[in-house]
Amino acid sequence: MKNVTHRQSNPFGHQPDCQNFVPGYGDANAHFHVIGDHPGVHGGIDSGIPFTETPGSERLQSALVEAGLLESAGTPPTVAQTYFSYLCMCVTPGPPTQADYDDLERFFDSELRAITAHVLLPVGERATKHVLANYAARNGHLDMDALHATERQGAGWLIYPIKDPGTWTDAEEQKLVDALTTLQQRDYRQEVDLGRFLPGDDPYRVR
Repeated sequence: MKNVTHRQSNPFGHQPDCQNFVPGYGDANAHFHVIGDHPGVHGGIDSGIPFTETPGSERLQSALVEAGLLESAGTPPTVAQTYFSYLCMCVTPGPPTQADYDDLERFFDSELRAITAHVLLPVGERATKHVLANYAARNGHLDMDALHATERQGAGWLIYPIKDPGTWTDAEEQKLVDALTTLQQRDYRQEVDLGRFLPGDDPYRVR
């Protein structure tokens, strides 16, 4: 099932209870879902586009262009089967509180499940912890140096945690590019073939 919308900014029309927010942006039928923390960390306060306006976000976009997940970097980027969103989309005076994250989690979760990307790319420790705890049944201390650009099997998703790009070494940037490039050389789609239940030999793959 595909989402039918030509809107790239806030395609699901979310309206959180805050004056300023940075909604999701990209292809509503994306294969790759890039998940950040909040606008104060990963940018977009002025542009309204996630992962813009900060040096780290520009570096992430550049790596995704090289890996083939974006057609071009910019504000906004030109997406290619990729979607960007935040755990906390609201612009808050200072870091979001736990109550802020709890209140906005419903928007994030509904968007993630509506898009049903095959690969989740959480950026930074908070996003990685949330994704692994809720979509891969993993809790506890996270070693982002060890997790960076490595594959984890989630509950219906592949998960590639990404260390915060503001702290990358050149080697860590290249590791992400290489991992995503290699991933796309195989069938990474998280689908089930129901063709065995139907007459004939044709596959019937569903997400």
